[in-house]
Amino acid sequence: MAPVPAPFNAGQYLLDRRTSLGDAGRVALHGPAGPVTYGELLSLVERTTAGLRSLGLHTDDRVVLVMSDGVEMVAAVLGAFRAGLVAVPVSTMLGGAELASVVVDCGARVVVATEEFVGAVTVAVAAADELEHLVLVGGQVAAPEQVRTWSWSGLLENGSGADDTVAATTDDSWALWLYTSGTTGTPKGAMHRHANIRHVCETYGAHTLGITADDVCFSVAKLFFAYGIGNTLFFPLAVGASAVLEPRRPSPAVVLERMAADRPTLFFGPPTFYAALVAAELPSDTFASVRLATSAGESLPVVLQRRVTDAYGFPVLDGIGATEALHVFLSNHPDDIRPGTTGKAVPGYEVELRDGDGHPVPPGEPGDLYVRGESLAVGYWRRTEATRAVFQGEWMRTGDTYSQDADGYYVCLGRSNDLLKAGGIWVSPAEVEGRLLEHDGVSEAAVVGVADAAGLDKPVACVVRSAAGATVTAEELVAWCRDGLASFKRPRAVVFVDELPKTATGKVQRFKVREGFAGVPLEQVSEPEEPSGVPASAQLSS
Repeated sequence: MAPVPAPFNAGQYLLDRRTSLGDAGRVALHGPAGPVTYGELLSLVERTTAGLRSLGLHTDDRVVLVMSDGVEMVAAVLGAFRAGLVAVPVSTMLGGAELASVVVDCGARVVVATEEFVGAVTVAVAAADELEHLVLVGGQVAAPEQVRTWSWSGLLENGSGADDTVAATTDDSWALWLYTSGTTGTPKGAMHRHANIRHVCETYGAHTLGITADDVCFSVAKLFFAYGIGNTLFFPLAVGASAVLEPRRPSPAVVLERMAADRPTLFFGPPTFYAALVAAELPSDTFASVRLATSAGESLPVVLQRRVTDAYGFPVLDGIGATEALHVFLSNHPDDIRPGTTGKAVPGYEVELRDGDGHPVPPGEPGDLYVRGESLAVGYWRRTEATRAVFQGEWMRTGDTYSQDADGYYVCLGRSNDLLKAGGIWVSPAEVEGRLLEHDGVSEAAVVGVADAAGLDKPVACVVRSAAGATVTAEELVAWCRDGLASFKRPRAVVFVDELPKTATGKVQRFKVREGFAGVPLEQVSEPEEPSGVPASAQLSS
């Protein structure tokens, strides 16, 4: 007979455990609403647990959260965990039809939303036949007859006297479904267990960040991202630290305000936001309280890493994670930062590079990145074919191409479907983009392959000019790349754009960049620019 699984609940691990260890009076959350202690947060989460149960929900029912980063969002996530329900935080950048597809796909019985997103929520609830309850933190929605609408305070009042105890979940119980950002297709729900949350806290949180109760965490990535929910919720609460909640859209001005008010010690952002910080030229002492910063989402160019540290004084750890792995599994370490690399495997994970047949590749050769660790999702909800392609036994194929240098550090070459051949030799778009970003006239860059007259792909760069680059020309940038790279890697054309298409996490959507050149021969792209700075034949959608 198989042993009975030991009980474990992520909500209890993150919150009830802290109060039992004497942290009730410590500040758990900072933000516009003022400080919230662990004791106050537990009281709110207990009421949220009871409120959700009062709706007649059953174990593993899904609760979709369309919410800005606030105390209610934290309470909804932790309340769902404690009640044995599945929290499904979704991107607040989704339109109504996109949100509806997620609500329908996961079979949600409840949606909880803050008032900023009532427009999209109105469309979504009208399309979701299985939805029974809508909870609003402010605002109003014209919901169908079968959907009962509650205010947040009404939900808490309805739970008065209901069961607020911790559900008898185990390591393997569902806790959190995160829908992928969809960089190459329709978003899929990655299903995470309660144990996965503990694992990321005990690996990246403990070994890489070295987080302690004295830290204050501020994440540019929001709570609906895998990166953001770890930074803002899992890591600080696991050790009795505190987190900064900021419901507004991140900007350098917002960061300046929060830094002054809350003095964070750990700062988390994607490369695109670090570029914005450098361009904003904030006062040099803005980040005086920060002991360490991290970057994830895509590779951090060496030149950008250097500019951030030179401007603001804090070290930045480049790492890679995945929605399917819940957080970062490959990273530089505070005591071992190798610029231009993604470091080494975080303790608790194993990584391998394999060729197209699944065999390990020798050092220095490009290969598909695979990862193994206890925080991997159990698969995608209702996506059997995708699950089998990505989750292979204990391993997960990340879809990223890497090489490993002689010292054991891993170097990102881009997404596996982004590599291109020029003159029969593999070219990494990330390498060319890194060279372009070294030019003072370039703020952002994306490199894709465009076929020439012979049908052979050649590198083409889409560039966003920096404030100092108003007069930089395509010829200058091609020459710049030729001087710093092997000649075959140089862009054969440069197209200037106002912005690059990105996912909600800030990753450049190269497939959209490629789509912008569909049917456009390289020779036409190389023609003199139109007055707008973008060839009419190669307009890019954002």
